[in-house]
Amino acid sequence: MNVIKADIITLQVDAIVNAANSTLLGGGGVDGAIHLAAGPELLQECRALGGCPTGEAKITRGYNLPAKYVIHAVGPIWQGGNARESQLLASCYRRCLEIAMENNVKTIAFPSISTGVYGYPKEEAAEIVIATCRDFMQKTNAALEVTFCCFSDHDLRIYRELLGAAGARETG
Repeated sequence: MNVIKADIITLQVDAIVNAANSTLLGGGGVDGAIHLAAGPELLQECRALGGCPTGEAKITRGYNLPAKYVIHAVGPIWQGGNARESQLLASCYRRCLEIAMENNVKTIAFPSISTGVYGYPKEEAAEIVIATCRDFMQKTNAALEVTFCCFSDHDLRIYRELLGAAGARETG
């Protein structure tokens, strides 16, 4: 597992993860940027998926993106921590990894799901995410390269701290 600071839509990996809403029809932040960069075919394919519940994920082609696939994950909206947010956040990351393995994905990049407009505390989310990914990788012996793609210096610092500086690299 490693962490970089980059724009996720520019990454040349097998799959990027979209911090999607339950409609899968685009929105703001990472979701809007991915839909815009991928082109109208992504929206058309997402319409056919019929949405996605919180804590789950679905896969589409990447269309005009460098990534072959987009895995759309629906994270929880932060409600103070007593509405199963941690379980739902862990579940959406785990589902992304399962879907990646089912589709022979070797490299996957995650944004920081639920920490933008959904308000999940960044440090707490990063702890859950890293623990979930480590646990999944250990249990499955997955040969999967996981990258946490941070948009801000603040997020990068959080992930670097939790992963250790050796697990972090920065790109322009």
